[in-house]
Amino acid sequence: MNTPVDAALLGDLISAADADNITKHVVGAVIPNAEGRVLLLHRTADDYLGGLWELPSGGVDAGETLTEALGREVAEETGLTVTAFGTYLGHFDYLSKSGKKTRQFNFTATITHDSETITLTEHDAYLWADRTNHERVSRAVESILATWHEQTV
Repeated sequence: MNTPVDAALLGDLISAADADNITKHVVGAVIPNAEGRVLLLHRTADDYLGGLWELPSGGVDAGETLTEALGREVAEETGLTVTAFGTYLGHFDYLSKSGKKTRQFNFTATITHDSETITLTEHDAYLWADRTNHERVSRAVESILATWHEQTV
């Protein structure tokens, strides 16, 4: 699903999640660089799902829109500034560490520029991944990346 981000779409996504009894909302960012590589972050070994490579992502706070949360989470986890949101790439559901039904909404995002310094606060490594590195992520994230690749061809 490659849908431009607007207020109506954001509302529809939340309504659909509520109808599916989702109790926690998370956002994820597909951030490509000029070479078409995507930023992946590595979870520390002692963290929930430790050792997994993932998209910059995090929980939506009360009163935040999905895109507000995405900008905040990218800045908190990487020190990067999101300047634009592209398209909605789809979602996936999972159980959080606390057992909550969680839905991760994924969007493309543009940062100020690729040469910005990445400052990790919650992860122990990062990678600008090309298609050959995608086996490092979960199947759910791999599906989101496949959707993104389809729209960039």
